[in-house]
Amino acid sequence: MLARLLTSALSGLSLWLAFPGYDLWPLAIAGAGGLALALCGVSARRGLLIGLVGGLAFFVPLLSWSGIYVGALPWLSLATLSALYVAAFGAVTAYLQGGPDARVRPVAVAVAWTVAELARATTPFGGFPWGRLGFSQADSPVLGLARWLGVPGVGFTVVLTGALLALAGQVLVRDRDLLRAALYAVLGVVLVLSPLLVPRPVDGEPVQVLGIQGNVPEVRLDFNAQRRAVLDNHAGTTLEAVERIEAGELPAPDLVVWPENASDIDPLRNADAATIIDDTVARVDAPVVVGAVLREPGDSLSNVSMLYLPGEGPVQRYTKLRPVPFGEYIPYRSFFRSITETVDLVPRDFVAGTEVGVLQVPTDSGDLPLGVAICFEVVIDDVMRDTVLAGAEVVAVPTNNATFGFTDESVQQLAASRVKAVELGRPVVHISTVGVSGLVAPDGSVSQQTELFTQAIISGEVSRRTEITPAVRLGAWPEFAAAAALGLLVALTGVHRRREAHR
Repeated sequence: MLARLLTSALSGLSLWLAFPGYDLWPLAIAGAGGLALALCGVSARRGLLIGLVGGLAFFVPLLSWSGIYVGALPWLSLATLSALYVAAFGAVTAYLQGGPDARVRPVAVAVAWTVAELARATTPFGGFPWGRLGFSQADSPVLGLARWLGVPGVGFTVVLTGALLALAGQVLVRDRDLLRAALYAVLGVVLVLSPLLVPRPVDGEPVQVLGIQGNVPEVRLDFNAQRRAVLDNHAGTTLEAVERIEAGELPAPDLVVWPENASDIDPLRNADAATIIDDTVARVDAPVVVGAVLREPGDSLSNVSMLYLPGEGPVQRYTKLRPVPFGEYIPYRSFFRSITETVDLVPRDFVAGTEVGVLQVPTDSGDLPLGVAICFEVVIDDVMRDTVLAGAEVVAVPTNNATFGFTDESVQQLAASRVKAVELGRPVVHISTVGVSGLVAPDGSVSQQTELFTQAIISGEVSRRTEITPAVRLGAWPEFAAAAALGLLVALTGVHRRREAHR
């Protein structure tokens, strides 16, 4: 048991190292294989403990950015909650791999992991999809599979490959069957490399985009106490871009994108903020998407991206559909305040929007349907998918990473945009207040990637695309199929065990 716990812990650490900023994506395969081995031939109760150890070894370091300014309690609570889903995966997987002839069962392991990630992505309070294995594969050959089966399909393939390699090792050591072991290993390699054959088209009518990373004056949690300076930074950086455009150094944009929280001063209620934005939009003479915080409705707040047009002001808005629990609103506030007063760092709750994020941006070649997903919404499958189903030809991900300091959160989020670009078949304009920002092509490649806590301008062409990828068409059905398959596997295993017991 001690060896199994150690294997599980090392496997969890391997999963963490697969993500940015270590980017050792093959370690996701190794970690999945290690967990499969550790959970082979033990009871479900022991599998629960083995899975919990692996989950903590994975999520505690992966999510360390969540406590950078608010302390260990929120960080460790989030990591422990996430690890509980890996614990449940461990119990189910151990049950499916038990019995007198205990073997790694690759399909069962991959199906159980997929269902565990589905559960974590949807529960509680809407779920926390960050850290799904598919997001560790932005530089992997497996990335192409996102076009067909989305993030869940990429994660399934990673785990299936790891389990196949674990089974190959098991067969080689136990049975001394070199041929069968080689067959499993080759199948795993084929699974990893075959997605390279999936085409990832990037063609389309070009749109010239300008992204503004204005930065914040100081790196600290209460960056929004500097909100006038943050707004001035984004206006000033835009005006710097205008000067470069007038000097012929940059092409004139069809669209300008500011990040989330570029104006935490409500421009609908503050004349100074409205004047700054209106004057800047007039100078750049192009549509500008402005991330803002509105002090509405009532005593609540709204996290919005507003489309400004020269001479017209704000004409459309998208209100964030999925505010982050404990980050943008506090569920059961009185209960959680009895545990920790850190909930008061969110003094007013943000409310959720009701409409899919698609803004109609006028361009010389006609309106551009621009999908918008704000910050953490980039990892929420249905939010991103619905923008494409609603007609989006380009997707913008305005985000604010200032509250996570010099951590890996920013590069983890950019990697998520890269995977989503392939899944959706759309370019993604990923723009942050402080970085990391970049232009992501529909094949997942990124250009003009910026550094953290710098002022930066990204300028380039992205392609308008209208094709609906198979992943978008399928939606959540692959995950539902995995859940049905897991239920069937558990039922069949139970029937088989009862029959064996009566012999």
